[in-house]
Amino acid sequence: MLRLRSCILSNFLSSPGLPLHRLLSAVAPALSPIPSFAVEEYLVDTCGLARPKALKASPKLSHLKSPTNPDAVLTFLAGLGLSTADVAAIVARDPLFLCASVDRTLAPNVVGLSGLGLGLSNTEIARIVSLAPDKFRCRLVVSSLRYYLPLFGSFENLLRPLKFNTKLLSCNLERVVKPNIAFLQECGLRVCDIAKLGIAVPRMLTTDLERLRAFVACAQRVGAPLGSPMFRHALRAVAFLSEEKIAARVEFLKKTCRWSNAEVGIAVSKSPALLASSEDKLQRTSGFLISEVGLVPAYTAHRPAVLLYSLEGRLRPRYYVIKFLKANGFLDLDRDYYTAVVVTEKVFVENYICPHKEAAPHLAEDYADACTWY
Repeated sequence: MLRLRSCILSNFLSSPGLPLHRLLSAVAPALSPIPSFAVEEYLVDTCGLARPKALKASPKLSHLKSPTNPDAVLTFLAGLGLSTADVAAIVARDPLFLCASVDRTLAPNVVGLSGLGLGLSNTEIARIVSLAPDKFRCRLVVSSLRYYLPLFGSFENLLRPLKFNTKLLSCNLERVVKPNIAFLQECGLRVCDIAKLGIAVPRMLTTDLERLRAFVACAQRVGAPLGSPMFRHALRAVAFLSEEKIAARVEFLKKTCRWSNAEVGIAVSKSPALLASSEDKLQRTSGFLISEVGLVPAYTAHRPAVLLYSLEGRLRPRYYVIKFLKANGFLDLDRDYYTAVVVTEKVFVENYICPHKEAAPHLAEDYADACTWY
């Protein structure tokens, strides 16, 4: 094309007396620009993005010169059973997914994850793509899922941490994830415990090893020795909390629950989740237990799990039932409130509601109303 343009210009320039406007008119067709690919319009008209999202995504795709590859990617996504809305969400989340190679990356990933690979269905693969499109356009996703599926035990269990940390699919298994898991096993955690920890705090598996060691040391300092039943819960509670925040929470617990230094130490060692629970919830629950139920600080310090139950769904309704039964002589006055709180809903109803159906016919209805009222 450049040689053609040069020849045309040479011929016209060598023609004596040719008017300038005729020269420009003759050369214009050869110099007309090639129509460019309207990325923003493609995102709106073909991918279904809203105009503001298309405007935000289009700069990342400015290098595209034609819809050939994006069309192939859209066909691939449709083949997985993804809806138009799903596709729009994927493209908005990761515009560069439209640049992925179907033949070299996307299709081989599907083969590796389905059939004789990991046995995932198209629906399951589509959910992975929707959650982590940027990770799926890399071949590493197959080896990552091959490792995590047995660890978490099921596809549904795997989805739970992926919703909060898609880095699981790109983090280096050999240098980061496997050493972290090996260290946690050295700390006395079983694989099933590590899986539960990974579901609750997904970043625990992808953080650097030194930071993980610091979390373990912190869990020990709050009263959960390695190998103890509370160690995993303590590790979950203190993960990614600074020493300053933990100290501040301890002071908050002492003030709110009216505990001494010794009592707060006992409570935290028994229920490390207190360190991560909502301050508003703890304040309301503690206020109810102290002011209305009449529990003394030492009582809750040795039974701190009571502070973690739902105030509206469990503590308050059950208290009303116990109070009614004691007031009407259906229950011994010395019956412990905590024993009524820790049992399951089914056991509570069987032990505290059903035996009094004839003597207190409205008790079951009143209890159900109390559970939904607040």
